[in-house]
Amino acid sequence: MAFNDDSFIREVNEELRSDQMKGVWRRFGRYIVVVAILIVVGTAGKVLYDYWDDNRSSGTGDQFLAAMKLADENKNDEALAALDKLEKEGHGAYPVLARMRAATVQVQKGDTAAAIAAFNEIGKDNAIPAAVRDAAKMRAGWLLIENGTYEQVSAAIEEMAVPGNAFRHSAREALGLAAYKAGNMAQARQWFQSIVDDADSPRNVANRAHMMLDLITASGKAPAAQG
Repeated sequence: MAFNDDSFIREVNEELRSDQMKGVWRRFGRYIVVVAILIVVGTAGKVLYDYWDDNRSSGTGDQFLAAMKLADENKNDEALAALDKLEKEGHGAYPVLARMRAATVQVQKGDTAAAIAAFNEIGKDNAIPAAVRDAAKMRAGWLLIENGTYEQVSAAIEEMAVPGNAFRHSAREALGLAAYKAGNMAQARQWFQSIVDDADSPRNVANRAHMMLDLITASGKAPAAQG
């Protein structure tokens, strides 16, 4: 399904102006999560590509690409078998890349619990570069928004929601959405406000944060920020 971010924001703004606040989250909440996840995946993909590019001389590169092709063709079990072999026998960056890709294939299969566990395991492995660990933690955190509690999301990614961290914008948004989903509007407001207050927040993330702040204000369940 094609998705246009500008038209999405425009339609949401129209919905806000018509005071149908409760309907906004019901209609668009899942899309908000999906769009934000795509951004996280893109950021994580850049980190992983850089990691792969630094180690691409390995002779297992063709095997990794073949495994990715199987995954792209939704031959999930075959892809997992190939990735498992790479994790055990691959050289250079490929064992780590195979673990990350295998966790993504678990999502494709619908086994979200296995994917979360795999990403969490990667995030805790100090033998893996910090940027890749953070990418894995972010993937786990976003999956937990719909499949876990606010506390679980916080445990996975709150440490990245700090100034200077490359993933801070995505981490704050995930935490805000998790708090909103849990009904903790005051906490959700704090996270979305931190996005708005950060001059370096990407425009699309800031736009969604503004929208969520409007929803929270309209709900009457959290006081508006004092300017």
